Amino acid sequence: QVQLVESGGGLVQAGDSLTLTCTASERTFSTYGMGWFRQAPGKEREFVAGMTKNGIQKYYATSVVNRFTISRDNAKNTASLQMNILRPEDTAVYYCASMTQLWFVESAYYLAGNYDYWGQGTQVTVSS
Repeated sequence: QVQLVESGGGLVQAGDSLTLTCTASERTFSTYGMGWFRQAPGKEREFVAGMTKNGIQKYYATSVVNRFTISRDNAKNTASLQMNILRPEDTAVYYCASMTQLWFVESAYYLAGNYDYWGQGTQVTVSS
């Protein structure tokens, strides 16, 4: 059972940057694909970014391309989401998640149901 803990959320102004970190409890994290999702009030949870276990393949939602960067450090059992040029519409609770099954298609990373472990979430609020 992998436990994931997000950190780094907070209140920022539009145009600012913020980095979220996901820390895993088990070294097996390095063998899992992972992703970041977010959920705004009254909305469904949506995919933000994902990457393969080796961090080579990275996928992004259209709304965050060229603004957000996903990365991981398997030696430290951590993953990060660097968020630049933040907008008020980026306000949400952000979750990291990991998947135990090996997927070879990009679309698999977009689906929350393919992830087995989730963190508790961290709030990101962007004021205008």
